[in-house]
Amino acid sequence: MTSASTYQRLSDYLRECATLHAVGNVLGWDQETYMPSGGASSRAEHAALIARLHHERVSDPKLGELIAGCESELDVSQETIEAANVREARRDYDRRTKIPADLVSRLAEARSAAQHAWKDARTNNDFPAFRPHLDTVLGLTREMATCLADGGELYDALLDEYEPDAKAADIEAVFTPLRQRLSDLIKDIADNGTPPNTNVLHANIPAAKQEAFGRFVAESCGFSFERGRLDVTVHPFCEGVAPGDTRMTTRYREDSWTDALYGTMHEMGHGLYEQGLPLGERHGRAELPDQHGLPCGEAVSLGMHESQSRLWENAIGRSEAFWHFALPHAQRLMGEAFSDQTPPSLAAAVNTATPSLIRVEADEGTYNLHVMIRFELERALISGDLSTGDLSAAWNDRYKEFLGVDVPRDREGCLQDVHWSFGLIGYFPTYTLGNLHMAQLWRAIRRDLGDIDAQVARGEFAPLLSWLRTHIHQHGRRYSANELTKRATGEDLSPDPLVEYLESKLRPNYGLG
Repeated sequence: MTSASTYQRLSDYLRECATLHAVGNVLGWDQETYMPSGGASSRAEHAALIARLHHERVSDPKLGELIAGCESELDVSQETIEAANVREARRDYDRRTKIPADLVSRLAEARSAAQHAWKDARTNNDFPAFRPHLDTVLGLTREMATCLADGGELYDALLDEYEPDAKAADIEAVFTPLRQRLSDLIKDIADNGTPPNTNVLHANIPAAKQEAFGRFVAESCGFSFERGRLDVTVHPFCEGVAPGDTRMTTRYREDSWTDALYGTMHEMGHGLYEQGLPLGERHGRAELPDQHGLPCGEAVSLGMHESQSRLWENAIGRSEAFWHFALPHAQRLMGEAFSDQTPPSLAAAVNTATPSLIRVEADEGTYNLHVMIRFELERALISGDLSTGDLSAAWNDRYKEFLGVDVPRDREGCLQDVHWSFGLIGYFPTYTLGNLHMAQLWRAIRRDLGDIDAQVARGEFAPLLSWLRTHIHQHGRRYSANELTKRATGEDLSPDPLVEYLESKLRPNYGLG
């Protein structure tokens, strides 16, 4: 057993690092929500300074000495929380010490400036104005990947930040057959299916009414607004800032109310994960030690994080059972547009498979194809096989090939996502990895909780949230994402549950066997 003093000093040090990181998170959240556009230049300097200070702390030799001290007294191969924290602290430290502090600062400043430039370029449909910023961010990101790659593929080094130990070649090996199976499903639906009536999706609902309904749904599912909030932004996200402070954002279109509802439910899934981590807020789980600032107080991977958001958004939010619960409240809060609707009619309307341009508005059936396009393109950008000058054309070609749609302008094309302006290369494939985890977890949930549909129809979401808290949230990074799923489901991660889940939804909805 490691001595209390060594492990406690390591814990205290990591909590200080987490506090500094939280300051950066607040700056980023403010930039995305309330900061005036005139503050962009100053905010880039703020972000660069915080990023440099945080990097200096997390790569300081003092931290390395504390980790080594714990390693000398503890078998880090054990499955205890303490061993996992030391093991994962070592992993993080070794990664960060490979990156120069000056590079971290330059990249943070470039990201902040690029993010602001992206907003203007997207609004004005002006990719050439954004391209120099993208070139800068990509160059610095490639430089960082070179520091981390140890001779391997540069993309793998970036992917590892979001999905530890994942490899691009392995993802490609899963994505290629999955793409074919999904394409076959979508083609069968297009050629032989009868589309459901989706007129209700185009009802004009004022943003204030959409917000009221979204907040009601989030709170009903278990999101605590005493420890979180919901705001508006251009590109929705969720940020776990600190214990007791989880911030969701969404956006509203008055002619497309499902954008806000399912965007809010998606970010709520992320928020429930953040609020379920063992961060010292007992809320009924006093047996969990406070892991704030430690690896076991953090989400294990973005893929697992995405599995939580997709489960609430799609497995729950698009189910007929959900609409048995939610329809009376939609009628109460959003008005006459829902007076002639039934739970089956709404469930049919929100479960379509129609190729489209915008990833965040895509249905479940086509969503993963959007992700696969981005995975291919960003991998080529980092390797140097694709230049930013050819990005727009390459994007448009793949949308025609993968989804059969023509891209009218860059605003609906290569400018639609904020990720590359932030240098988040390697992030996109975690969305489909999350869907794979989600489908497998959902199958286990249906097995373990009995008639989950009846519970959801009654608005009883506590059993589901408790299952997720027990099997996923409370463990933090104690186990890998794949190990978590295997422990929860009894099976290795597989694409089969996702395809079966989509087929069981979409084929009946289009009148197919």
